[in-house]
Amino acid sequence: MSSSNPKSDKRFVYQEFGNGSSPALERALERPIQELPPQQQNLKVEASRKGRKGKTVTVISGFQVKPETLADLVKQLKTQCGSGGTVKDNEIEIQGDHKQKIVEILTKIGYKAKKSGG
Repeated sequence: MSSSNPKSDKRFVYQEFGNGSSPALERALERPIQELPPQQQNLKVEASRKGRKGKTVTVISGFQVKPETLADLVKQLKTQCGSGGTVKDNEIEIQGDHKQKIVEILTKIGYKAKKSGG
């Protein structure tokens, strides 16, 4: 039967793929992210309500930077807009409709930012 200590029992109830580590996945995680200078990045700033229960958020996409840089940038944008925000899937989301203000801030920093959508 099984041992009396549940932590020593290494059996899986369900495992979809392989043994949990694939060489391709490990290479993808080790690959360095190529961080471009702000002048070479084309950012898109748009207001969106999709999937947010009618609440508007300003989404900034098109970043080619490291996660640490995004974290610093989202902190700065949240402070200057006076609202909350987060980083999701290499995009920044700021609560509320702040398209114009964010485009101005990003342009001052040196990014090429354009408003997208209505």
